[in-house]
Order: sequence, then C-alpha cells, then structure tokens
Amino acid sequence: METKPPARERFWKAVKQPAFKLLQGVERATVRYSKVGDKTFFDNDDFPWVKDLEANWKIIRAELDEVLKERELVPSFQDVSTDQIALSQDDKWKTFFLYGYGFKSETNCAKCPETARLMEQIPGMKSAMFSILAPGKHIKDHRGPYKGVLRCHLGLIVPEPREKIRIRVGNDFRHWEEGKCMVFDDTFNHEVWHEGDSQRVVLFIDFVRPFRQPVKAINNGVIKLIAWSPFVQNARKNLEAWEHKVEQIRTTSQNKEQAQDEPVEQD
Repeated sequence: METKPPARERFWKAVKQPAFKLLQGVERATVRYSKVGDKTFFDNDDFPWVKDLEANWKIIRAELDEVLKERELVPSFQDVSTDQIALSQDDKWKTFFLYGYGFKSETNCAKCPETARLMEQIPGMKSAMFSILAPGKHIKDHRGPYKGVLRCHLGLIVPEPREKIRIRVGNDFRHWEEGKCMVFDDTFNHEVWHEGDSQRVVLFIDFVRPFRQPVKAINNGVIKLIAWSPFVQNARKNLEAWEHKVEQIRTTSQNKEQAQDEPVEQD
C-alpha cells in the first residue's frame, strides 16, 4: 500500500509555486526599504562585522583544515538539501553545515568552536557552512529564493590563478581571495566556475538584509515561515541522518583498531 507523505509536505507541494510568486511580490514591494540598496555586490563597509570576520580568518582556516582531514565524511550539498539536485548530482560540491535557519549542528560546531563563536556574533545570521568545490565543478545559472537574505563568502582556500575560479552575479564577475569577504544578493541569477587544479573552500553565510521599519518586521516574519518550510526541515533531518551515519563509521573504525591492538593469547 502506497504511503502518503506527511501533511506538511503535501501542503507545501500544493502551495510552493504560489508561495514563491508571493515572495517575489514581497521583494518588489519592499526592496526600496533596504538600508543597503539593491545591487549585485555590496561594499563590505556596509556591514561592520565583516572586518572582525576577516581579522580572524586564519583561526577559521585552522578549524577548516581539521575538517578536511576527513573530507570523505563531508556530505555533498544535495545529500543534505535535496533541492540542490537541480544544480549538482556529483560529489564535487561538499558542504560542512554549522547553522541553518534556526538549526545548530552541535556536532559540527563542537569541531569548529571558534568559527561557531564568530558566526553567532553576526547580526541576523541564518545559515553558515564550509562550501567545498572540487576542480572542474560548474554550478549553473540559478537564483536564490528570497531577497530578504543576503550572502557572504569568506575565502579560505583559493588556488592560483584566481581568475580560473570565479562567480558571476547578474552581469558582474568576482574572484575569491583568501581572508577576504564578498557580500552579494543571490536573488540575482548567479553562476560559479572552478577551472583550477585543487579545491576551493569558502565560509558561506546567509544573513538578514538590513531593512527599515515596517518592512524589517515583515521580513522577520517571512524568514520564520521559511524556517518552517519542508525545504529547511528536510535538510535538517538529512543532516542529522548523515551525522548519525558518520558516527557509526567512526565507531566501527575505532572498534577495528582496538581489536587489532589487543594482544593474541598464546596457548
């Protein structure tokens, strides 16, 4: 007998397209209240916390290096967020999640405590993760779901020549730099190319766009609804399942090592 999906998922499937159109309508009506304007890339000086993040980038990089020692245990983006299957079906885009719209990965944050501390100091931080791209990866043209959130990338590992690893937002192109942030609006169509020879890693952060009232309050309400959507809740469940799987792998490996170290009894 076929099992029906949960009521929340059935409801979301029915309203997904109308909800997306409604969000776009809200964007058009409210963007004029944005404190930082409406453009593809922003001046870092518009966000005072960026300087502190850049000043501490080597601390974040050191914690990233520990994560990368077990790169094979880091999930591909679509393993956590199944909506990303439209953009990526291989293992060349991996993501180490720390936060996601109200959800904190206690396991991952414990491995990166200083990074987690810095993320919690960012006003309106909604999601944070290490985004790991392998050579040859192309993330095709797409747009983010909602203009009430902006995105920041802090370059952590950027191979040379940088020109071979680039992002286009709207009609504007940029290259990542180690220790430097770029802040952009992902609701402009954007695209990424990695034509270098080794992995590129950025700290990927989504945060609330600064608005004037009354739009600030409206935006906060919309973001709360997004946090309760199946898009976010399913990603949370997938991440928890992945973390459980990784813990089982580690436990099995430790048991094997202990068994090999035990002395063999002689008759």
